[in-house]
Amino acid sequence: MGIGGKSIDEALASLSDMTAGMVAIGKAEHLQRIGKAQAYMREQGIAAIYLNAGANLTYFTGTKWYASERMVGAILPASGALEYLAPAFEESTLRDFMLVEGRVNCWQEHESPYQLFVATLARMGIAPDAARPPRIGICESAAFFIYDGIRPLAAGYALENARGVTAHCRSRKSAAEIALMQRVKDMTLAVHVATASMLYEGVSSVEVEEFIQRAHRKVGAPRSYFCIVLFGEASAYPHGVSYVQTLKRGDVVLIDTGCQLMNYISDITRTYVFGEPSARQRAVWNSEKAAQLAAFRAAQLGVPCQDVDRAARASLEADGYGPGYALPGLPHRTGHGIGLDIHEWPYLVGGDSTPLDVGMCFSNEPMICVPGEFGIRHEDHFYMTEQGPKWFTEPAHSIDDPFGLQK
Repeated sequence: MGIGGKSIDEALASLSDMTAGMVAIGKAEHLQRIGKAQAYMREQGIAAIYLNAGANLTYFTGTKWYASERMVGAILPASGALEYLAPAFEESTLRDFMLVEGRVNCWQEHESPYQLFVATLARMGIAPDAARPPRIGICESAAFFIYDGIRPLAAGYALENARGVTAHCRSRKSAAEIALMQRVKDMTLAVHVATASMLYEGVSSVEVEEFIQRAHRKVGAPRSYFCIVLFGEASAYPHGVSYVQTLKRGDVVLIDTGCQLMNYISDITRTYVFGEPSARQRAVWNSEKAAQLAAFRAAQLGVPCQDVDRAARASLEADGYGPGYALPGLPHRTGHGIGLDIHEWPYLVGGDSTPLDVGMCFSNEPMICVPGEFGIRHEDHFYMTEQGPKWFTEPAHSIDDPFGLQK
């Protein structure tokens, strides 16, 4: 059901703009995030953190700026007002993008932004102290050259990874974030349904990717954030192959795609068969669905993330896959956090003992790879509520009716 049968124009016509009523994260919530981070920093004894251009800067300040070879970011102290750092020639542009306002400390092209960073800390009242060095967190997403530039100038400071603060805040989504994430995932699921309906024998993977781009624009996204289209044996490679494929009857079809809107990202995979599924394809498809459900059921409040991964692998091993990362089986982690970045902390993987908490959001994708044959990946996302896990998108229904059109 729902695989093929429509023209490209008919499939596109089934879609419409889905962005009505979406509300971007406002200044008030950004200020709440700053307050939460500062309270946590004081509790942990961290004097300040540096937020580099990118997702961390956007999350806390609402200021969207892309990381480059020039240092642009903000210093968030444990107490007091946040301040920015930027090249002098970018000051006006940075102010134009600001949501949370702050002083901008500027450096000219021939000057050292790292020296300015250290000097700004001191001026903000965070002075170096050889006896008791103030702890300064450096954004974990900052390029090494930034840390490398600061390090020799930071005598009297204890530099560390800011992840303890950033991940603590970002991994627990607010109701407003959940609402935005729900919408972008609904949009991508609608794109999946439309894409499946336009498949035909002989279509290339590139043509399907082009359709997905158009479809995401039709539902209101500026573009696809990413797109992986795999047919047949190529579907056994989790992140794709280097060559263009052509669809044949009996091929497994694996499509993994998403979009980004108002800074939040979707990431959904659907796998089905073009034509009549074989007994082998059906069995693997059902084992994948069982593993995904086992992971979901294991995801309860307070449970370590690694236990969710363990539950998926136990389900797969019971069906003869693995053990561990061995193939045929699951070669990667069961899932990842998601939000402003497509892959965020914490992770559903062995060794991650982070307890599941309200507001955490994860992919659930314990893929089965069968080298030389095909791969099956069901990827849906869930978030943690006071009552336990809740799906953003319902998992695929069956190999014959993946989108539940006959439910």
